Amino acid sequence: MLVNSPLGREPVRPPLRSRSRRAFTLVTAGLLTAAGVLSLAGTADAATTLGASAAAKGRYFGAAVAANHLGESAYASTLDTEFNMVTPENEMKWDAVEASRNSFNFGSADQIVSHAQGKGMKVRGHTLVWYSQLPGWVGGLGADDLRSAMNNHITKVMDHYKGKIYAWDVVNEAYQDGGSGARRSSPFQDKLGSGYIEEAFRTARAADSGAKLCYNDYNTDGQNAKSNAVYAMVKDFKQRGVPIDCVGFQSHFNSNSPVPADYQANLQRFADLGVDVQVTELDIEGSGSAQAANYTKVVNACLAVTRCAGMTVWGIPDKYSWRSSGTPLLFDDNYGKKAAYTAVLTALGGTGGGGGGTSGSCTATYSTTNTWGDRFNGQVTVKAGSSAISNWTVPVTVTSPQKITTTWNGTPSWDGSGNVMTMKSNGNGNLAAGASTSFGFTVMTNGNTSAPVIGACTTS
Repeated sequence: MLVNSPLGREPVRPPLRSRSRRAFTLVTAGLLTAAGVLSLAGTADAATTLGASAAAKGRYFGAAVAANHLGESAYASTLDTEFNMVTPENEMKWDAVEASRNSFNFGSADQIVSHAQGKGMKVRGHTLVWYSQLPGWVGGLGADDLRSAMNNHITKVMDHYKGKIYAWDVVNEAYQDGGSGARRSSPFQDKLGSGYIEEAFRTARAADSGAKLCYNDYNTDGQNAKSNAVYAMVKDFKQRGVPIDCVGFQSHFNSNSPVPADYQANLQRFADLGVDVQVTELDIEGSGSAQAANYTKVVNACLAVTRCAGMTVWGIPDKYSWRSSGTPLLFDDNYGKKAAYTAVLTALGGTGGGGGGTSGSCTATYSTTNTWGDRFNGQVTVKAGSSAISNWTVPVTVTSPQKITTTWNGTPSWDGSGNVMTMKSNGNGNLAAGASTSFGFTVMTNGNTSAPVIGACTTS
């Protein structure tokens, strides 16, 4: 987990705040083995919750969970209703389970795993080897003792949860930020050398051959020096038969670190190496349609990459987020569904986010209709769901320095940045069930030709 600074995101971690479902009636099961994508089942309301809608797409949609919040009824009920994968926030980290050498305490982690299993959810294990949240005794060991302690920790923790964990973050955040692509200084790197990562993965495979083994990191969401270094490591591992099954992308975004334009392409290049990709710790600071548009971009990218197994948001309500002041999650402090929730549900193909009682739901899809050297025309098709609607609203976000200069077939309004347009129906809002209409706009590219991000269509 990262802490915001005025200059962006820096790897400083607050104590016990590190980044660290609902019940499903199984109607399908197993893995889509050819694609490496987890197949999860849904209930009769499969189109009305995040987890069930993701399952219908062959994905999971999970949340990071803190054991000490499970006694809060709203927290537990939202978790059980909406999600089908859980990740313990801190309860499986080294300092939590092995504070003293070879003395293990799994109480809090067991509480989360038992809750998940009782509700038909799967569990991601987080994390086995990480430079942070280590008990003091680890850093004081010599090389031989450290190697023995690392392998013992991996083996004992994985043995305890054998058969209960879908995927493990075996090694977490082993690379530096910046342009060097170098390994991060840590007791493991400094005393064992770069080979400790391979050793950790081989030890993990020996401990549990049934769990997926992942490398997890932040600031690797687009192509840069850090992600290139991770890419090179994964490529080398695959070529040499080192057991690695998946790569996790933490995807903590804010205005200083937005969703990269090449996010989907970056996920795809890792998938092309023969590993699953997972969005492991997603949160996006912001609010309203702009936040919703960014969440949509992430979900659409995962859905477009066949080997993207699923997404996990790093928390449930904003008030328990590690950066709560940025309101980065899908539920507000009172567990109300935010615009970002509706956007994610819509992007997953679900229904129920639109509101308006009998007014029904709608979807919005984008296409570019004309292109010139300095501008292009975009068209959004609005389609009513299974019942008639009387009006619709769709947010459209362009990337600065782009500007929308002309619109038609709708009434636009703008946010303060001028980059987010909210288009409302204007004489074309009455649609029968399954019927569609469209609106359009001209975007001046100003050198940026990327397509706009279309948020969730809503009715009222």
